[in-house]
Amino acid sequence: MLLKDPLFSSIPSSLPSFIFSKISTVTENSSRPSTSTSSATRSSPSSRAASSSATAPTPTPSSSSTGIPLLSSPQPLNPPKTLPGKVRILSIDSGGATDGILSARSLALLEDSLRRTSHNPDARIADYFDVVSGSGAGGVLAALLFTRGDDGRPLLSAAEAQRFLEAGQWRSIPADIRRPRVEEERVYKKLFSENTLKDTLKTVLVPCYDLASNAPFLFSRADALETDGYDFRMREVCFATSADPTTVGAIEMRSVDGRTRIVAVDGGVAMSNPTAAAITHVLNNKQEFPFCRGVEDLLVVSLGNGESGSVRLSRRSSTPSAGEFVRIAGDGVSDMVDQAVSMSFGHCRASNYVRIQANGFRGKKFGSAKYSNSSKAKKVLDFADEMLAQKNMESILFQGKRISEKTNAEKLEWFAGELVKEQERRKSSVFPTVVLKQATPRTSSVTLTSSSG
Repeated sequence: MLLKDPLFSSIPSSLPSFIFSKISTVTENSSRPSTSTSSATRSSPSSRAASSSATAPTPTPSSSSTGIPLLSSPQPLNPPKTLPGKVRILSIDSGGATDGILSARSLALLEDSLRRTSHNPDARIADYFDVVSGSGAGGVLAALLFTRGDDGRPLLSAAEAQRFLEAGQWRSIPADIRRPRVEEERVYKKLFSENTLKDTLKTVLVPCYDLASNAPFLFSRADALETDGYDFRMREVCFATSADPTTVGAIEMRSVDGRTRIVAVDGGVAMSNPTAAAITHVLNNKQEFPFCRGVEDLLVVSLGNGESGSVRLSRRSSTPSAGEFVRIAGDGVSDMVDQAVSMSFGHCRASNYVRIQANGFRGKKFGSAKYSNSSKAKKVLDFADEMLAQKNMESILFQGKRISEKTNAEKLEWFAGELVKEQERRKSSVFPTVVLKQATPRTSSVTLTSSSG
């Protein structure tokens, strides 16, 4: 899709009927009426009117010491059991200085924390997130962690995905300007087989830049379920989002039905930090996220991959190379998106938004991060561990930037606890936080089912 989600312009005027039936059941069974603002905003005007006239008793006045009659305090329904929770979003930056290793290492640490906190040794990242957006190396990680395997579970664990990136076989390196090299084609086909965007477990968003239309293009599970014209094979999604324009060139591909053609380059060119795209998708997609009203209803973690560091200038020229310009632009955009998103959360930033980033990393220490040399991969991995122990910079509303009180690793540990709490809260909730579209793989038949995980 061309950065215009069809869902944005086709928001339904009413929510799924089964949601209203649950709301009605709660209202009828309640021993006293609910007057909370949140409950009123979650029903249609007609249902609110019917409820008001049919079930709400006249308030009983009581007298104060002055003899003035007072209305009794409103008694809302029990919030923990009736209100929908927070939509959980995972966003992963493009390669950065560590070429994806920092975010991969962060995900492995987060998954380990989820297993310990939930006491579930088989817990996966996809079990605890509703939406994932990833660009470049982040898009590859998103595909590996959220594509459905033969057993119905995620294709890889976070630790396995980290090892895949360390091996350095994920980059698109074509034999010519249009087609991926045979080796990469073989590796991705072995991993993904014929799986498409429809075969992902949760909402997936992966950007690239389409040279055919001169516009960003966003691979989207929701769009793939609407029409085969937006459904692409997962291996080609990975090729598209990781095609470095300075070394690889563009990669041409078509949707599964052959109707949509794109000429793709690296997702980092379009959006190196896809957090804002993920948040916008959720807030405007009332079909799958019916009760999400604003950022206060989100739980977001954004994973960076290290700033590229200082630019090397040659003795003959004071102008950075084309590749360095791309990295500079990517770093700048990523940082600006982080600041804008952080400010948009306002005073709930500390509880609803976490940014993991490595400040001060100098990519020139290790050169290009295509890790054919295992010792080089080990050095970058060790440096990623150092960065997780670092307290990074964070944006504060009306206060600029300051050093975080927690290390990156401590933030991830805390965030894992919040994810597990939200998972447990949904087990007793009447309202579905997420209503994911489901479809038979590689068909266009779409049904709505409630997602509790």
